[in-house]
Amino acid sequence: MKRAEIEALDASRTWWVPSVRAPERDWAGAPGCRRGARFLIDEDSRRPARDNYPCFESRALCLEWIMANRAELARTAPDAAVAPADLARWLLGLS
Repeated sequence: MKRAEIEALDASRTWWVPSVRAPERDWAGAPGCRRGARFLIDEDSRRPARDNYPCFESRALCLEWIMANRAELARTAPDAAVAPADLARWLLGLS
């Protein structure tokens, strides 16, 4: 899902996305970032990003995707926990 496509989502539902927080300044997963910077996970590269993320209808489906890709996520987002986040709350900076 591209950021520009968010308006097309049904606002009456909760959408879940894989998210991560930078555990330290200049983190290897996102060089140049500050500690605590929030990112979504790119659907294709599995790297921390702010665009092109997978969007799921349930938290369980998001967790399933995270678990299916955990080896690659551990490589591209080292030392950080990838967790499902409510997309609306994430966009507002609440999660």
